Amino acid sequence: MLYPYIKSLHLIFVVTWFAGLFYIPRLFIYHIEAWKKPSPDKEILSEQLKLMTKRLWYIITWPSAVLCTITAIWLLILMPGWLQQPWMHVKLVFVLLLFVYHFKCHQIFKQLQRNEVKYTSKFMRIWNEVATIILFAVVFLVILKSAFNWIYGIVGMFALMILLMLGIRWYKKVRDRNPNA
Repeated sequence: MLYPYIKSLHLIFVVTWFAGLFYIPRLFIYHIEAWKKPSPDKEILSEQLKLMTKRLWYIITWPSAVLCTITAIWLLILMPGWLQQPWMHVKLVFVLLLFVYHFKCHQIFKQLQRNEVKYTSKFMRIWNEVATIILFAVVFLVILKSAFNWIYGIVGMFALMILLMLGIRWYKKVRDRNPNA
């Protein structure tokens, strides 16, 4: 009886967690690019972006990750048979990768809060797509479960990565032609 409510909450927290994970690298990009501006623009933009990332990270992203995890564990308690399913094992590997991604974003967040710029905006644009790839993998695994064909899945993941990289290159060309894009 609780299952549909817990599942609904889990999905809501997945959405809000991913919203934070999709937006935080974008703010990192803006922060990195702000450091290329002259003073006082650099300092003004940097302080504003530090505040925005801090609010996003601690008010939306971290709470969503924690609540997503709690509801996921609750679902597994309600449906223990899922832990015997191969698709769930693969999903949990992707969830582990998502946590690795989350913790790396946290490390980058802390560096930028200290005004330590260690990455380029190009790297961050590529980094931003990691969460997208994980999301695609998890959604397809959960929806298709055992009907998932591994060959098509692997080919599909590589095709998605190629499309994302082509999109990043295309956007760079657009930005090079029009810096205000």
